[in-house]
Amino acid sequence: MDDFSPAAAILQMKRRPNATIAAGRRHTVGLKADGTVTAVGDNKCGQCEVSGWRDMVAVAAGNVHMATNTGNVHTLGLKADRTAAAAGWNTYGQCEVNDWRDLAAVAAGWRHTVGLQSDGTVIAVGRNHDGECSVTRWRDLVAVAAGDWHTIGLKSDGTVTATGNNRYRQCEVSGWRNMVAVDAGYLHTVGLQADGMVAAAGSNKHGQGEVSSWSEMVAIAAGSSHTIGLRSDGTVMAAGWNAHAQCEVNSWSGIVAIAAGCVHTVGLRSDGTVVAVGDNDYGQCEVSGWRGIQLPGN
Repeated sequence: MDDFSPAAAILQMKRRPNATIAAGRRHTVGLKADGTVTAVGDNKCGQCEVSGWRDMVAVAAGNVHMATNTGNVHTLGLKADRTAAAAGWNTYGQCEVNDWRDLAAVAAGWRHTVGLQSDGTVIAVGRNHDGECSVTRWRDLVAVAAGDWHTIGLKSDGTVTATGNNRYRQCEVSGWRNMVAVDAGYLHTVGLQADGMVAAAGSNKHGQGEVSSWSEMVAIAAGSSHTIGLRSDGTVMAAGWNAHAQCEVNSWSGIVAIAAGCVHTVGLRSDGTVVAVGDNDYGQCEVSGWRGIQLPGN
């Protein structure tokens, strides 16, 4: 497998979002270098039934806050032909993506799914009670993220737009500038600036928004109540709720991609292996045997 510099990760992300690991409520998903997909953890709704997927270029996993005692989530895959696949919970139609075309990226919330098309427009399906799927007017987007009840979009000019539940001001991102990546948690939103600094909005009950001192970041990930940051040297930082040791990432090195689930955290190493910490009640952290996971940008 080719060497990969973590410092190049965010540039590739902006050009073509390409998540090769994903963490959900109680499951973890990995995209292999051969375009197949593997998954471990809770499979109550069939969210881990991805072994038949082929020719994938990105994956996404639905999430839900720990306080919601359910494993009802879904998994998404972006195919090389720019179509999408979905598996898992579909009560709100969040898996109804078979007719989507010309996609550049996909994002999975709790009960909704978002797709970024290659022309910079956005589509969404699923629950829309809080307006989280009201994205049809968005234009010039380069990345999207889906929280439990809100959706975030990164524009080509580095500004950010948001829709959905704003009870904790998680959608108050209109003043953000020079952003190159965004992610959405349960009730908070994080953004990575071009200078490697990080911004946050929304709930900070557990300190998940305490990221203003971070620097030299190349990627970010938002869990339900914790935030993860990947530094240019391949090390990882964390802030927020740590009741299940999901923030115990200080010893990690050689990391090129990160993903944050509800209460677990996943890291992809430069050799295609994977590490995980946090809640493992459903085996969602049983990734030590994974090999050949695709590196971002490949």
